[in-house]
Amino acid sequence: MRQLYIGGSWAASASGEAIDVVNPATEEIIDRVPAGAPADVQAAVAAARRAFPGWSATPPAERGKLLAAAAELLKQRADEVARTIATDMGSPLGFALKVQTLMPAGVLASYAQLADSHPLETRVGNSLVVKEPVGVVAAITPWNYPLHQIVAKVAPALAAGCTVVLKPSEVAPLAAYALAEIFHEVGLPAGVFNLVSGRGPVVGEAMAGHPDVDLVSFTGSTVAGRRVAALASDGVKRVALELGGKSANVILPDADLGAAVKVGVANCFINAGQTCSALTRMIVHRDRYDEAVRLAVEATAKYTVGDPFDETTRVGPLVSAAQRDRVVRYINRGQEEGARLVAGGTDRPLPRGYYVEPTVFAGVEPGMVIEQEEIFGPVLSIIPYTTEDQAVEIANGTPYGLAGAVWAATEERAVAVARRLRTGQVAVNGGNFNPMAPFGGYKRSGIGRELGEYGLEEFFEIKALQL
Repeated sequence: MRQLYIGGSWAASASGEAIDVVNPATEEIIDRVPAGAPADVQAAVAAARRAFPGWSATPPAERGKLLAAAAELLKQRADEVARTIATDMGSPLGFALKVQTLMPAGVLASYAQLADSHPLETRVGNSLVVKEPVGVVAAITPWNYPLHQIVAKVAPALAAGCTVVLKPSEVAPLAAYALAEIFHEVGLPAGVFNLVSGRGPVVGEAMAGHPDVDLVSFTGSTVAGRRVAALASDGVKRVALELGGKSANVILPDADLGAAVKVGVANCFINAGQTCSALTRMIVHRDRYDEAVRLAVEATAKYTVGDPFDETTRVGPLVSAAQRDRVVRYINRGQEEGARLVAGGTDRPLPRGYYVEPTVFAGVEPGMVIEQEEIFGPVLSIIPYTTEDQAVEIANGTPYGLAGAVWAATEERAVAVARRLRTGQVAVNGGNFNPMAPFGGYKRSGIGRELGEYGLEEFFEIKALQL
């Protein structure tokens, strides 16, 4: 069984208990991690608190060098880490390499540069405004992007001069261990980064409510985010929340329908639909609706379900039996609501593993449960509209506001509509994801931003010196 990483050393958990790590493609136990206890959180936070004065006083350029060394070592081990991610959470190997491993390595490298280049002082009249690290950061991360979500929190926190206690998801924790080993090997000072595995209600809640934690950065469901924020509020500590999404792909009548549908389907099914920013709602003008449905069904047929290590696989398993059951319930609910199942369904595509067929619903109306709630699986809802105002109203008509897309014949028209969407990111005519741009949401999709300079700003306190 693995151990916790606290104060620069590997140690057993005070609980003496373990959590099985299951390969979702085979349903076999592949590893065990400690089920951390509140005493472990206490030890990790104490180690981070002790390390904070020295780390925060370390010149930013020196912090950057250590992060750069970690980024380089992660790149060198990318194949190994990608195989780990493909095994413990089910991403197809190619995706696990390119998006789940090499992209986080790039993000880590970007913060190595920002550590030294980001301005920390500004003059405002007779005041010198300075940025200082917020302190000890509790980072609580999910299983769907098990390395990227860690790096998006830990890298800027360390770059800013904060120390960190990380709780990765117990469902897919192995990438976190790989990163901890890398930080140890490059010589990150003891206590600057600490890893406590375990369950959210035990370890996560102990971290969020700990009086010596200065900021909690959480990614996960909106329900869990509310709980984290409530616990943090007792100590009046800062929170950064990246929560759920129900993102809309708005296709205007003059758009390239073929491209819009193809890209929209791909975005919906990426990572088996287990992506908070997935374009799960396709909003299409009634005049082109039937054609869009036909194109979506044709595109969906190309998404082969299978073993993550098979090069022909485009959709791997869902991460767990519980997640598969959740998605199946939503597919059943969609049919009960009167939506029309035009692709996929609840049948098991393979005899073993937590697989769900890529699924498409037509005849979806605003207000249906499958149109409003985050399913977190490969399920697409196609919704008709009549006017541009109605399309915007539908797009904005959920509690979420994380991402979205707009397609039109001209960039100018697409941007005009994109500006009306109440969401943190909008892809215009297929614009690529930019890991240096701010990522985060409006409404119940969260508080704060990750990635790039905006993500770094989350980990500073602001002080004014009146001169």
